[in-house]
Amino acid sequence: MPRPLWTGAISFGLATIPVKIVSATEDHDVHFHRVHLTDMGRVRTRKVCEIDDQVVSQDEIGKGYGVSKDETVAVTDEGLEQMPLPTAKAIEIVAFVDADTIDPVRISDSYYLAVDGQVAAKPYTLLRKALERSSKVAVAKFAWHGRERLGLLRVREGAIVLHSMKWPDAVREPQELAPRAVEVGEEEIDQALQLADRMTIENLSGFRDEYREALEDIIAAKADGKPLPSPGEGEEKNAGEVVDLMAALNASVKAAKESRGEDREDHQDGEDATVHEMRLAKKTGGRTAPAKKKAASKTAAAKKTTARSTSAAKKSARKKTAAKKGSAS
Repeated sequence: MPRPLWTGAISFGLATIPVKIVSATEDHDVHFHRVHLTDMGRVRTRKVCEIDDQVVSQDEIGKGYGVSKDETVAVTDEGLEQMPLPTAKAIEIVAFVDADTIDPVRISDSYYLAVDGQVAAKPYTLLRKALERSSKVAVAKFAWHGRERLGLLRVREGAIVLHSMKWPDAVREPQELAPRAVEVGEEEIDQALQLADRMTIENLSGFRDEYREALEDIIAAKADGKPLPSPGEGEEKNAGEVVDLMAALNASVKAAKESRGEDREDHQDGEDATVHEMRLAKKTGGRTAPAKKKAASKTAAAKKTTARSTSAAKKSARKKTAAKKGSAS
């Protein structure tokens, strides 16, 4: 089991459930050191007191709050633990809400709650079953790292998960970021829904961090003195290019079908014809004159070719007739 990050208890009405907080996620990122490029020596951050200009160790560093320009008050961890808060060493459940009422934007870090001793097994199981059968989530308050936090308790594969949440006033309103009003046709919406249906998967277990893998390959190559891996030959995309939305959606639907190995002849609803007409409208502005001129020029060329062939045939016939007359005389 990972090292506990916090020990306390869940306060559920009159029940107290001793628990330990352990991280629900793991960090697999590649971390870099700051180095001096000329000799690859480590460059570290020195913690220096601005009064005596001396480097101080970690155990000499504490918290302080500036009450004025020239006065700072020390705040100790012991003092924070003695604050008159019911959530100082407890995750206090304050309400239950429907899970779909929680905005995912408000959810932050995630942790597992592990039982702290056998005495906690029964009340822990009771709370877990209550959450499972009610289809609700518990809203809780708890103090951690020097401040009170809002939390969310739910069940994941038999374990209670604590999600740290942002307070309501910490989430910005998105209205000012919304785009201007534009017209979107029903046909475009249907195509987008069809694309979403083709791209639907059962779970996210197949995804992996390809950037980290490529970075590890580069680091391994440099460590072994080998040539760096060549970059992928991906298609360049112009982010500023204006495209035919319907054509793009239709092409995406086709690509999704092909990636799943589905029959490409499933076009009975006339999708391609509609998209084809829209693309022509964008390129020519609805004018058909160029197409007519092109067809007319082809017809004229064909007539000229036929006329030349007929004339050549007549000349050949006259020469043959004259030759026969000459031989007869």
